[in-house]
Amino acid sequence: MVLHGRVMPASNATFVGEVCGTTVVYKPVAGERPLWDFPDGTLADRERSAYLVSEALGWNVVPLTFLRDGPHGPGMVQVWQEPDDEQEAVTVVRSLAERPGWLHVFDGVDDRDQDVSLVHESSAALRRMVVFDAIVNNADRKGGHVLPMGDGHRYGVDHGVSFHTDPKLRTVLWGWAGEPMDEQELAGLELVAAALSADLGEALGAHLTPYEVEATRRRVARLLRTGAFPLPRGDWPAIPWPPF
Repeated sequence: MVLHGRVMPASNATFVGEVCGTTVVYKPVAGERPLWDFPDGTLADRERSAYLVSEALGWNVVPLTFLRDGPHGPGMVQVWQEPDDEQEAVTVVRSLAERPGWLHVFDGVDDRDQDVSLVHESSAALRRMVVFDAIVNNADRKGGHVLPMGDGHRYGVDHGVSFHTDPKLRTVLWGWAGEPMDEQELAGLELVAAALSADLGEALGAHLTPYEVEATRRRVARLLRTGAFPLPRGDWPAIPWPPF
C-alpha cells in the first residue's frame, strides 16, 4: 500500500492510498478516536461487518471493504468511489419548491439565521440504504456519507459506529419513516435473516460480539414483523450532528 495523503476533516485517521493500482481509503485501528459508547479498536471490524451485510442484501450499498495491514498498522481498507459532483442525494434548501418531489426531513436555520430545510431525494437506491442502516443500526448516516454516482447508484460509507446492541439509529434519511416497505426491500430482509443463520452469522462473529450478532438478528426480525421503515424512537438523537 502506498499512501497519497490524509483526509484531514475526518474524525479518525483516514488516508487515501493505492493498492495494486486501485485507489483506496485506509483507516488504521491505531488512528481510531476512543468513543464513550463503542469499545476501543473495533471500528474497522464494524466497517467490514457493514460490507458483509451489504453483500448479503445484494444491493451493493457499501464499496468493497476488507481488513489488512498498512503503513500505520492493521486497519480498514475500502475501494475509493468518486462521486458525481453534478449530483446530490441529500441537501439543504431555502424552499421545498427548490426540490420538487424530494422528501423533507427537518427545518432549521443557517449561519445567517435564514430558514432552511434538509431534504433528500426519493429514490430506490436511498430506500435500500435506509433498510441497510436499520439492519446495521447505523449511528452516523450523515449527508456526506451518501455518495451519488453518475449512473444513479448511491454508495454508503463510514459505518464504524454501527452494530451496537442498543438502538442508536441516527440518520438524515428519515423521509420514509413509518411507511411500508416494498416487496424487494422485504425480500432483501429475508435474505439477510436466512444468511444470519448461516454463513453471514459466522462471518460477523469474527468481527462482532455474540450479543451484537444476536441484536442484528433481532433487528431484522423486527423489521420483517412490522414491514415498515423505522421511526425515530425519541430517546436518542435522531439526526447526526453535524448532518453533513
